[in-house]
Amino acid sequence: MYYDDDIIEQVRSSNDIVDVVSSYVQLKRRGANQIGLCPFHNEKTPSFSVNRNMQIFKCFGCGVSGNVFGFVERIENIGFAEAVEFLAQRAGITLPQKDNRDPEYNRKRSIKESIAAINKEAATYYYMMLRRPGGEIAYNYLKNRGLSDDTMKNFGLGYAGNYSNGLYNYLKEKGHTDEELAISGLFSVSEKGIYDKFWNRVIFPIMDPKGRVIAFGGRIMSKAENAPKYLNSPETELFNKSENLYGLHIAKKTKEKFFLLCEGYMDVIALHQAGFSNAVASLGTSLTERQAKKIKGYTDNVIITYDSDDPGKKAAKRAIPILKNVGLTVKVLNMVPYKDPDELINALGAEEYRKRIEQAVNGFDFEVGLLEEAHNLEDPDSKTQFDHSIAETIALIDDPLARDNHINAASKKYNIDATELKRLVNRIGAALKVKENNEKVQADQKKNRENNPETAKRKTEYILLNLLVQYKEIYFGVKDYLNEDDFSDETEKKIFEYLESDYKRTGVTVGARIIEKFENAEEQKKVADILMTSGDFEDTSGDERRKAFADYITVVKRAAIERKIGEAMSKGDGEKLKVLIAEEDSLEKLKKELLSKKLF
Repeated sequence: MYYDDDIIEQVRSSNDIVDVVSSYVQLKRRGANQIGLCPFHNEKTPSFSVNRNMQIFKCFGCGVSGNVFGFVERIENIGFAEAVEFLAQRAGITLPQKDNRDPEYNRKRSIKESIAAINKEAATYYYMMLRRPGGEIAYNYLKNRGLSDDTMKNFGLGYAGNYSNGLYNYLKEKGHTDEELAISGLFSVSEKGIYDKFWNRVIFPIMDPKGRVIAFGGRIMSKAENAPKYLNSPETELFNKSENLYGLHIAKKTKEKFFLLCEGYMDVIALHQAGFSNAVASLGTSLTERQAKKIKGYTDNVIITYDSDDPGKKAAKRAIPILKNVGLTVKVLNMVPYKDPDELINALGAEEYRKRIEQAVNGFDFEVGLLEEAHNLEDPDSKTQFDHSIAETIALIDDPLARDNHINAASKKYNIDATELKRLVNRIGAALKVKENNEKVQADQKKNRENNPETAKRKTEYILLNLLVQYKEIYFGVKDYLNEDDFSDETEKKIFEYLESDYKRTGVTVGARIIEKFENAEEQKKVADILMTSGDFEDTSGDERRKAFADYITVVKRAAIERKIGEAMSKGDGEKLKVLIAEEDSLEKLKKELLSKKLF
């Protein structure tokens, strides 16, 4: 631990897990839980569950689980101590100075702080170089692209001079060591020395959502041999290009209800200058799932505005399912005959671009448009292939009404017999259904294996532990009847031990505090399974609820006694056997006592 338990508990209790998760995942209430699409794997049916009473989450699809710290660690790709700091800042809690951190954490944190400091000073250097003698080539390039001085300032644009050691000398004068500079990603290191990675390039500082400079991109001013047109910083402890989005630090403040997703720096900058403050771009790579999830944290709607050439269309087609799979509504903007947003706005102005936004087509229509371009509809064979491709695309639509609407629209637009198209869609859909059914059969077989008597007893233990954690009045009402030996495996015994310790020490317990006591990831998954198992208890009340709870206790006690009877018989311990049989005979009396307590 990098912070003492009291501080960790203060931070945890000040960050309701449902509120934190809701800033990344769209949740809907279902019974005692909030559910949504898992942000850690692709899924179409929600299996991600968050429990406010327990203050834990569990995905029943991929198995990840934990408390609010575990969620932030995964979603932000940070360590535990950083998650504590992240959530402390969110809750307005000032953390004490720490001198007892783990050495590895100290090392990584020191590297990040060093890179952040170097990036900040490098951004200042590049910014100054653009405005000094020698920076005219870059400044004139940006002016010719239509950028104003204010826009250049807002995005911190700069210039890396035509020297191999300009930034190096500048940062050395600031007191940075060669070791610090070597890990910053801004320099090339060889036996001959350390040299600036960026030179004779317009510089685009890349910022995280907090506005901190985490990396740079550079566009070369004059083509050099073997030099790429665009160059990005390599990944460092501070920068992961598959997670970040250019322009997000500004776009996150937009009042628009959608983001414009671009391909490059200049598209984002041109759109912002034209008044579209909701533009972002991926960083020199195809859109990733993590970038899509980051967008989902700020909006539910995306309009793709990639280049109108073939690579741009292919990139848009790849991006559509990635965006849809995280729960985003997707449209695609048409810029023909112009190549990109910058070119369109320069030619026709911002109002025309806004009209194009209003005319943006949904992902399905865009994909069908690509199919149309790829086929000769005058040729019978090609037209048949096209019709089959449309049917395959429509068959993937889950909503029956939407599917019928697309069948009718495609039939009219492309002169396809509606009845034949529907039959083809149904045939393809039936094949997909067979595949789904096979998967369902496998899932049912697994469920049947789990529903044997021993598994049913284990589930009752899970439900009982769930109730003991959620309701302190239940624990204090029955604590004299239970002990850790009533539970059948070590994880359950530990959970009971921890909740009992919490109740004795503070009078309260919480699932989030229990789960963090288990360091092994597999154990944490099991603990989450146990604490999220509530059965039908939440749907009952009054006498029915009391009877259900009394049944839970007696089932668990009876199973424990049966285990102990088996052990006594194997050892030939007759005296122990008599005691256990007497305990088993008294279970009905125990059940009546529990009903008379009227805990609910």
